[in-house]
Amino acid sequence: MQKEVLKPIFEAALNKIDKSLAVDIQFEIPNNPDHGDFSTNIAMQLAKPLRNAPRKIAEQVIEKLEYDSDVIEKVDIAGPGFINIKFSDNFYKNALVDLFNEGSKLGRSDIGEGKTVNVEYVSANPTGLLHLGHGRNAAIGDTVANLYEWTGYEVTREYYFNNAGNQMNNLAKSIYARYMQLCCNEDFPFPEDGYHGDYIKKIAKKVFNKNGISFKKGTDEDLGQLRKFGEKWCFKQIKKTLNKMNIEQDVFYNENSLYENGKIDELISRLKKDELAYEKDGALWLALKKLGMEDDRVIVKSTGEPTYRLPDIAYHKEKFERGFDLIVDLFGADHIATVPDVMATVKELGYDTDRVKVLIHQFVTLSENGVQVKMSKRSGKSYTLDELIDEVGADVVRFFLIMRGISTHLEFDLGLAKEQSDKNPVFYLQYAHARISSLIDKAASEGLKIKKKADFSALHKKEEIDLIKSLLRFRDVIQIASRKCEPQIVCDYLRELAQAFHVFYHECRIIGEEDKLAQARLKLTHTCGQALKNGLTILGVTAPERM
Repeated sequence: MQKEVLKPIFEAALNKIDKSLAVDIQFEIPNNPDHGDFSTNIAMQLAKPLRNAPRKIAEQVIEKLEYDSDVIEKVDIAGPGFINIKFSDNFYKNALVDLFNEGSKLGRSDIGEGKTVNVEYVSANPTGLLHLGHGRNAAIGDTVANLYEWTGYEVTREYYFNNAGNQMNNLAKSIYARYMQLCCNEDFPFPEDGYHGDYIKKIAKKVFNKNGISFKKGTDEDLGQLRKFGEKWCFKQIKKTLNKMNIEQDVFYNENSLYENGKIDELISRLKKDELAYEKDGALWLALKKLGMEDDRVIVKSTGEPTYRLPDIAYHKEKFERGFDLIVDLFGADHIATVPDVMATVKELGYDTDRVKVLIHQFVTLSENGVQVKMSKRSGKSYTLDELIDEVGADVVRFFLIMRGISTHLEFDLGLAKEQSDKNPVFYLQYAHARISSLIDKAASEGLKIKKKADFSALHKKEEIDLIKSLLRFRDVIQIASRKCEPQIVCDYLRELAQAFHVFYHECRIIGEEDKLAQARLKLTHTCGQALKNGLTILGVTAPERM
């Protein structure tokens, strides 16, 4: 909000100095609050075109500024030519009226209105239970989708999966081996590349209880039935786990449908026609060197089996054809090698890859008492996402998985996650919201209820103004986090907001003050509670009224 006020004032001043100046004026919050509320380095940017010292230019700019002293209290120069701006307390009191009146819509904006975005995340094949890596993908992806919604976009949440191919064949063989061990031969050999988790035994037991020894021959038809049974069981568990994290997808897109509806064949024909694919040693190669890449890559093996790149290219081509204004892909770091190849090919096929945002998140490790907990699905020693949710709660899991930048490795501290104190960042935020709810209820019980009319003229203390300043940042924070696809920005902001509230709470009494001041502080408290609730909602975390 403050930047929206400052920009036209400074643009008008620059226009008076030189109408030909074309510069994007940026305003930042100074690290030292004594330097004001906002600062700009515009004078340094103009030093070369105006051929003058930055401080001299800063003096010129300030001289040309026209503003209401009831809005801006002071403008001065610091250091080599930074221009610092301090807003008046009256500006903040008046701005709080708008925030209070926004109610449950506090923080929403319409910068994406009329635009569509497809966010693809989770996308685990139905071969087993979700682990922490899937969990981080799910938490990040769903929060990014929430951020887009809060900034006005029409969002499609998509889950891309493959229920065919070697992974699914290995699932069927694994179930068959456990089934045979259960019904016929306890020494039946388990496939070397099978899935060792206990969930395979659960699936096999369900198959045996329902069908007896019907599948003991292990024919192709039998394995096909076991594959379908395993897929259905795994997907049921995956959706159940996601539901615990308050995640629901709009579209489940099956990779196999690309083959069934001829999209893969169409793509291969197109690649050959455009001389982007060629045959060599019985395999089909993607001619990536033509596109400036280092090496050509196999997209169909000599066995006839496609590699990941082929369906990924067809899938992105299909997403473009569905007409999304923006396409967001969320992958784990193990996909980093294939992304450039896919994007280069899609671009060569004539699609605007500037409309694609590829987000790569780093891996997660789980530690307890300083010891890393292993999470290998194939070894059967996995610490599943379900187990973690059951142990520390969905709110903690979801918040911990997004509270660090996605490009950084995340160590999930199980000890901290179990903390029921201010050390736990989730507890700290939820407690702040619960305290606000309790305070409002207590005030109401003593006859102090929130009135509709907003009058904040009685506010005067530093702690009150500081809390308003924090609240005014909320919408900008959501917009920045949405644009950058970085949910941790919201996490960091909410901690700062909760801290500002706690300082206000300890310094500014509500119950017992004269009515005008009590009402103003109560409404300020209510607005802070709304911001905390909305922020936690964006993160997919509950905002309890009691703790």
